[in-house]
Amino acid sequence: MTVVSDTTAITTLIKAGEEHLLRDLFGTVLVPHAVWGELVAFHSTLPDFVTLRVVPEKAQPLPGTETLGRGEAEAIILASESSETLLITDDRKARAAASRLGIPCIGLVGLIVKAKQDGRLSSVRAELETLEKLGGLYLSNEVKTKALVLAGEASPPPSS
Repeated sequence: MTVVSDTTAITTLIKAGEEHLLRDLFGTVLVPHAVWGELVAFHSTLPDFVTLRVVPEKAQPLPGTETLGRGEAEAIILASESSETLLITDDRKARAAASRLGIPCIGLVGLIVKAKQDGRLSSVRAELETLEKLGGLYLSNEVKTKALVLAGEASPPPSS
């Protein structure tokens, strides 16, 4: 499976010292030029498994991507090149546009839950705390609870 990412997940994991999770889960992660530029602007070095993949200059914006940032739009174009591609993005508009185009998406919290399910993490709770403290990630209590339930670390809240 090919994996394409926008900036947020990669930069959050790098800041928290947890970027190895991407390599462990996916091997190589492709990023378009706009994302590459954002990453090198904030990080002196990038992990060797993050690979630049240039989007052709003549590539037309895909439907629903016109209002997205350049990084998200280019990531969707890259992800659209193969039906076997997973897009990593936390941007709601980008996820909605990708979904309409039939591109499967996962966000950073989903990656953390997947890492636990794959036996690459022992605690989603501890990882989320690390990403919040060191990576600058902000999560609502509702999102954290949902992640912990999915990871089997908490019971579902009672129904109203």
